[in-house]
Parts: sequence; C-alpha cells; structure tokens
Amino acid sequence: MAAVMAAVVLARRFHHSPTCLRRLLRRGAGGATYGPRRRGASRGAGDSEVFRKSLQRGLVLSTGAFLVYEAHKLISGFAEVHASFKVEEVIEQADYLYGSGETEKLYQLLVQHKNSDDAELLWRLARASRDLAQLSSTSAEEKKQLAYGALEYAKRALEKNESNSAAHKWYGICLSDVGDFEGIKTKIGNAFVIKEHFQKAIELNPKDATTIHLIGIWCYTFAEMPWYQRKIAATLFASPPTSTFQEALRYFHMAEEADPNFYSKNLLFLGKTYLKLNNKKMALLWLSKAKEYPAHTEEDKQVQKEALELLNSM
Repeated sequence: MAAVMAAVVLARRFHHSPTCLRRLLRRGAGGATYGPRRRGASRGAGDSEVFRKSLQRGLVLSTGAFLVYEAHKLISGFAEVHASFKVEEVIEQADYLYGSGETEKLYQLLVQHKNSDDAELLWRLARASRDLAQLSSTSAEEKKQLAYGALEYAKRALEKNESNSAAHKWYGICLSDVGDFEGIKTKIGNAFVIKEHFQKAIELNPKDATTIHLIGIWCYTFAEMPWYQRKIAATLFASPPTSTFQEALRYFHMAEEADPNFYSKNLLFLGKTYLKLNNKKMALLWLSKAKEYPAHTEEDKQVQKEALELLNSM
C-alpha cells in the first residue's frame, strides 16, 4: 500500500509538469533533441515514426522504473524512522522497568530484541540477564546460562559501538561473572582485561559513579586475595594483578563524590574497607549508612543484612 501511494505522489508530480514530459519525449541519450530532423539526415518517415514510438515506450518503462525506485526510497526512509522510534520506545520502557525493579519483566521485554544491532539495547539486555541471574529464585543452571548470555550481549554491544561507556562497563562486569564458572586461572587472567574496560568506561564517562565503584571492587578483591591464590597467580603470571585497601578506599570515595548515596553496596564497601584498615570509627559511620539505606532491590536487602552483621560483630 505504501508503495502504491508513493508511486501516485510521484506520478502526480509528472502529471503537473507537461513541459518536463515534452522535453523528455524529445530527448535521447546524452541529451540530444529528437524534434525536427537535422539537415542531411537520411532516415525515412516510417523509420522516424518507429523510432519515436520506440522512444516513447522506453520512456514509459524508464519512468516506471524511476517511480518504483523513488517509492522504494520513501518506504525505506519510513522504515528507518519507524525502527528508530521503536528502539527509543523499547529503551524508554526498559529504563522504566529497571527503575521499578521489575527484573523479570525487563528481561522478557529486552530478550525479544536479542538480535538487534543497537548497542543501547544490547548492553541493557546484558544488564537485565545479569540481574536475573543474581536473583535467589534463579536456579544454578539458569544462572550459568544467563551469565554467558549476558557476556555475549555485552560483547556484541561493544562490536556495534566501541565508544559506548555502558557497553565497556557491562562487558567488564559480565566477563568477571563468567570467571566464577571457569576457575581461578581464568578469573585472574581476565582481571587485566576487566580493569581495562572499566577504565575505558570512565574515560568515556568520567561521572559514572558505578564504574568508579567497580574499580574499587577490583582493587578490594585483589587486596583481599588469600595467600594461596596469590601463589597460584605468581606461578601463572609474571606480573599478577595486585592492589591495596588504600587504593580501593580512594575509588569508593571518588564514586561517592561523583554521586552521593547512589548505591548501597558502595556504602557497605566503604565500611568494610575501613574495617580492613582498622578504622572502626569510620567503619561504623559507613556501615550504619548501608544498614539504613532504603531497600529497593534484593541486593539492597542483602547489603542491609551484611552491614547489620558487621555492626553487631564490632
């Protein structure tokens, strides 16, 4: 139907331009005019009439092809605009569901678009897959499938747009999750790549408190690494990843400065890091904030529980 309407519109343009049509009827290839015969021409009247009719038929065919081509361009343009609006609508719905904590509904919405070429949709699908895997109601086998699926979506998001900060962030997160299923060697080996992607994400978006927090987690993890894992790392890598609690603390504070009170887990890790540094006064301050943080998600509830346990143990 759209093709027909487009063709009608274009046909009307020619219908209201008789001069244009007459000129076309009188022109051949290269722009030569086929009106009154030039002096010295030897073509007979019959040949001239045949030539004229042939030219008219060619023009009709050419005009028809042109109309189809222009109609195709119009339809393609409409399709592109429609697709753009559709992506924007899906992203708007996804962000609403994410903000409402509707993890399962969010995943069901986005997984319908798993074959999309849009980086914004793909990294959101990676995040939704990962969040679904984190739910206590998700079975162990489903967690594994979702983790690997999330990594694939994040990888594709990066392939589509390497300048997308969120794609780098979620690729790093998902790569870390997959390491839990592949053993200590893979996890340590991936650590360098993970930190690189987090740093790239911050480079692209310096105000992203979540990514700054994640580098803090990276530092905390390697500062806390047990001796036997350090030994394994030393045998596997010439320069294994290392960090300190002081470095982790710096990133957690940087994240809080970028966006105060943005994440319950950042508050918790500020408290835990101060405990590691034997600063009980500051640990008490931040663990109390973590315990009192409004629980909007299942993770917030887990943070509250851990903060309370740590406070009771002090």
